[in-house]
Amino acid sequence: MAHLSPVDYATASPEIRAEHDRELALRGRMTNMKRILLNSPAAHRIYAEWFTLRDLLRPTLDDRAIWLFSKAISETMRAEIPVTFFRRALIDNGLDPEAIEPTADEALLIAFGKAVAADANAVAVETWTNLKARFDETLLVNLTAFAGIMVATCVFTNAVKVDLDQELEAYRRPSPSPLVGEGGSAP
Repeated sequence: MAHLSPVDYATASPEIRAEHDRELALRGRMTNMKRILLNSPAAHRIYAEWFTLRDLLRPTLDDRAIWLFSKAISETMRAEIPVTFFRRALIDNGLDPEAIEPTADEALLIAFGKAVAADANAVAVETWTNLKARFDETLLVNLTAFAGIMVATCVFTNAVKVDLDQELEAYRRPSPSPLVGEGGSAP
Protein backbone atom coordinates (compact mmCIF):
# COMPACT_ATOMS: atom_id res chain seq x y z
CA MET A 1 0.00 0.00 0.00
CA ALA A 2 1.45 3.33 -1.07
CA HIS A 3 2.25 5.89 1.62
CA LEU A 4 0.75 8.70 -0.48
CA SER A 5 -2.62 8.81 -2.19
CA PRO A 6 -3.23 9.14 -5.89
CA VAL A 7 -5.28 12.11 -6.99
CA ASP A 8 -9.00 11.69 -7.37
CA TYR A 9 -9.85 13.35 -10.67
CA ALA A 10 -13.44 14.05 -9.60
CA THR A 11 -12.35 16.15 -6.61
CA ALA A 12 -9.04 17.47 -7.97
CA SER A 13 -8.31 21.14 -8.53
CA PRO A 14 -8.55 22.58 -12.05
CA GLU A 15 -4.72 22.74 -12.16
CA ILE A 16 -4.39 19.04 -11.33
CA ARG A 17 -7.12 18.09 -13.80
CA ALA A 18 -5.37 20.10 -16.53
CA GLU A 19 -2.05 18.34 -15.84
CA HIS A 20 -3.82 14.96 -15.77
CA ASP A 21 -5.50 15.67 -19.10
CA ARG A 22 -2.22 16.91 -20.61
CA GLU A 23 -0.47 13.70 -19.55
CA LEU A 24 -3.19 11.51 -21.03
CA ALA A 25 -3.11 13.49 -24.28
CA LEU A 26 0.69 13.17 -24.50
CA ARG A 27 1.19 9.56 -23.44
CA GLY A 28 -2.22 7.92 -23.40
CA ARG A 29 -2.00 6.37 -19.96
CA MET A 30 -1.88 7.22 -16.30
CA THR A 31 0.28 5.08 -14.01
CA ASN A 32 0.02 4.77 -10.24
CA MET A 33 3.24 6.80 -9.88
CA LYS A 34 1.87 9.60 -12.07
CA ARG A 35 -1.43 9.63 -10.17
CA ILE A 36 0.49 10.23 -6.95
CA LEU A 37 2.87 12.78 -8.51
CA LEU A 38 -0.15 14.74 -9.75
CA ASN A 39 -0.72 15.90 -6.17
CA SER A 40 1.97 18.37 -7.26
CA PRO A 41 1.65 19.25 -10.96
CA ALA A 42 5.15 20.80 -10.81
CA ALA A 43 6.65 17.53 -9.49
CA HIS A 44 4.79 15.60 -12.17
CA ARG A 45 6.16 17.85 -14.93
CA ILE A 46 9.71 17.54 -13.59
CA TYR A 47 9.58 13.73 -13.56
CA ALA A 48 7.95 13.76 -17.02
CA GLU A 49 11.13 15.35 -18.39
CA TRP A 50 12.35 11.74 -18.52
CA PHE A 51 10.52 11.58 -21.87
CA THR A 52 12.20 14.75 -23.15
CA LEU A 53 15.65 13.41 -22.35
CA ARG A 54 14.81 9.98 -23.76
CA ASP A 55 13.85 11.63 -27.04
CA LEU A 56 17.17 13.51 -27.08
CA LEU A 57 19.02 10.19 -26.69
CA ARG A 58 17.10 8.47 -29.49
CA PRO A 59 18.97 9.81 -32.50
CA THR A 60 22.07 8.00 -31.20
CA LEU A 61 20.69 5.27 -28.92
CA ASP A 62 17.90 2.91 -29.90
CA ASP A 63 15.06 1.99 -27.55
CA ARG A 64 16.68 -1.32 -26.58
CA ALA A 65 19.85 0.46 -25.39
CA ILE A 66 17.78 2.98 -23.43
CA TRP A 67 15.66 0.22 -21.88
CA LEU A 68 18.73 -1.78 -20.85
CA PHE A 69 20.38 1.33 -19.39
CA SER A 70 17.22 2.20 -17.45
CA LYS A 71 16.70 -1.39 -16.29
CA ALA A 72 20.30 -1.53 -15.01
CA ILE A 73 19.72 1.60 -12.92
CA SER A 74 16.39 0.26 -11.64
CA GLU A 75 17.81 -3.15 -10.74
CA THR A 76 20.75 -1.59 -8.91
CA MET A 77 18.32 0.55 -6.91
CA ARG A 78 16.01 -2.43 -6.30
CA ALA A 79 13.04 -0.52 -7.71
CA GLU A 80 10.39 -3.04 -8.72
CA ILE A 81 8.10 -0.73 -10.68
CA PRO A 82 10.77 0.63 -13.04
CA VAL A 83 12.39 -2.80 -13.41
CA THR A 84 9.03 -4.30 -14.34
CA PHE A 85 8.25 -1.40 -16.70
CA PHE A 86 11.46 -2.04 -18.66
CA ARG A 87 10.97 -5.80 -18.57
CA ARG A 88 7.61 -5.19 -20.24
CA ALA A 89 9.22 -3.02 -22.92
CA LEU A 90 11.77 -5.73 -23.67
CA ILE A 91 9.30 -8.63 -23.59
CA ASP A 92 6.73 -6.80 -25.72
CA ASN A 93 9.46 -6.32 -28.30
CA GLY A 94 10.26 -10.02 -28.45
CA LEU A 95 13.25 -10.03 -26.10
CA ASP A 96 13.90 -12.22 -23.07
CA PRO A 97 15.22 -9.92 -20.31
CA GLU A 98 17.14 -12.81 -18.74
CA ALA A 99 18.82 -13.87 -21.99
CA ILE A 100 19.81 -10.62 -23.72
CA GLU A 101 23.37 -10.50 -24.99
CA PRO A 102 24.20 -6.78 -24.87
CA THR A 103 26.18 -5.16 -27.65
CA ALA A 104 29.45 -3.45 -26.70
CA ASP A 105 27.67 -0.08 -26.50
CA GLU A 106 24.83 -1.57 -24.44
CA ALA A 107 27.32 -3.21 -22.06
CA LEU A 108 29.02 0.17 -21.60
CA LEU A 109 25.68 1.85 -20.91
CA ILE A 110 24.69 -0.91 -18.47
CA ALA A 111 27.98 -0.51 -16.59
CA PHE A 112 27.52 3.27 -16.47
CA GLY A 113 23.90 2.93 -15.29
CA LYS A 114 24.87 0.50 -12.53
CA ALA A 115 27.74 2.74 -11.42
CA VAL A 116 25.59 5.88 -11.30
CA ALA A 117 22.88 4.07 -9.35
CA ALA A 118 25.29 2.41 -6.91
CA ASP A 119 27.46 5.46 -6.16
CA ALA A 120 27.62 8.38 -8.55
CA ASN A 121 30.81 9.52 -6.79
CA ALA A 122 32.56 6.32 -7.81
CA VAL A 123 31.97 6.03 -11.57
CA ALA A 124 35.27 4.60 -12.82
CA VAL A 125 37.55 6.81 -14.91
CA GLU A 126 37.76 3.93 -17.38
CA THR A 127 33.98 4.00 -17.81
CA TRP A 128 34.11 7.73 -18.55
CA THR A 129 37.05 7.24 -20.93
CA ASN A 130 35.09 4.60 -22.84
CA LEU A 131 31.92 6.71 -22.90
CA LYS A 132 33.83 9.76 -24.21
CA ALA A 133 35.49 7.63 -26.90
CA ARG A 134 32.07 6.52 -28.13
CA PHE A 135 29.69 9.46 -27.57
CA ASP A 136 29.85 13.25 -27.81
CA GLU A 137 29.53 15.48 -24.78
CA THR A 138 25.98 16.60 -25.57
CA LEU A 139 24.82 13.00 -25.55
CA LEU A 140 26.75 12.33 -22.34
CA VAL A 141 25.15 15.32 -20.62
CA ASN A 142 21.70 14.11 -21.71
CA LEU A 143 22.53 10.52 -20.72
CA THR A 144 23.73 11.56 -17.26
CA ALA A 145 20.70 13.81 -16.73
CA PHE A 146 18.46 10.98 -17.91
CA ALA A 147 20.18 8.67 -15.41
CA GLY A 148 19.50 11.24 -12.69
CA ILE A 149 15.78 11.29 -13.46
CA MET A 150 15.81 7.49 -13.60
CA VAL A 151 17.45 7.42 -10.14
CA ALA A 152 14.88 9.93 -8.89
CA THR A 153 12.08 7.76 -10.27
CA CYS A 154 13.48 4.77 -8.39
CA VAL A 155 13.80 6.79 -5.19
CA PHE A 156 10.23 8.05 -5.52
CA THR A 157 8.65 4.65 -6.22
CA ASN A 158 10.67 3.01 -3.44
CA ALA A 159 10.18 5.71 -0.79
CA VAL A 160 6.46 6.11 -1.45
CA LYS A 161 5.97 2.36 -1.95
CA VAL A 162 3.94 3.03 -5.10
CA ASP A 163 1.72 0.07 -5.90
CA LEU A 164 2.68 -1.92 -8.99
CA ASP A 165 0.33 -1.11 -11.85
CA GLN A 166 -2.01 -4.00 -12.64
CA GLU A 167 -0.88 -3.96 -16.29
CA LEU A 168 2.68 -4.76 -15.14
CA GLU A 169 1.84 -7.81 -13.01
CA ALA A 170 2.46 -10.28 -15.85
CA TYR A 171 5.95 -8.83 -16.43
CA ARG A 172 7.36 -9.26 -12.93
CA ARG A 173 10.68 -11.03 -12.57
CA PRO A 174 10.49 -14.75 -12.18
CA SER A 175 10.79 -15.64 -8.50
CA PRO A 176 12.79 -15.64 -6.40
CA SER A 177 13.10 -11.92 -6.88
CA PRO A 178 16.21 -10.11 -5.63
CA LEU A 179 13.92 -7.11 -5.15
CA VAL A 180 12.20 -8.68 -2.13
CA GLY A 181 13.33 -7.06 1.10
CA GLU A 182 13.88 -8.63 4.51
CA GLY A 183 10.24 -8.20 5.44
CA GLY A 184 9.16 -10.34 2.50
CA SER A 185 7.54 -7.60 0.49
CA ALA A 186 8.78 -5.78 -2.55
CA PRO A 187 9.86 -2.17 -2.17
